Amino acid sequence: MSTFTLTIVSAENKIFEGEVKSVQATGIEGELGILAGHTPLLTAIKPGIVKFTYTDGIEEVVYVSGGFLEVQPNIVTVLADVAIRGSELDEERILAAKKKAEENIVAKSADTNHELLTAKLSRELAKLRAYELTEKLVKNKR
Repeated sequence: MSTFTLTIVSAENKIFEGEVKSVQATGIEGELGILAGHTPLLTAIKPGIVKFTYTDGIEEVVYVSGGFLEVQPNIVTVLADVAIRGSELDEERILAAKKKAEENIVAKSADTNHELLTAKLSRELAKLRAYELTEKLVKNKR
């Protein structure tokens, strides 16, 4: 089984560095699946989740606010402004922020930028997806 080093870095700190056997992320052109020996690549990634599989088969999820993914021969690097492990996400906070974003979109006040509001909602939905996927993975481990 071939492995490679994955590094996930946010603007604030290194979230993860270790050996993995696969990585999944959403690039601007669509879904990406990275295995050892993948062709070198540099692409922007959308806000959403980065899912990776440890060498023992355990999976983990990290929410990223978007950023870049770089594939080199034995190293994959994810650079994001914000990166949060799924296990560190707070469901109540996410749901409250999602509700607020939805209310702001519905209110449609003339002085707000609709695109910014929908981007905020998209980020909260991505966090919620990361949280739910993490909960599912944790439940399956038991």
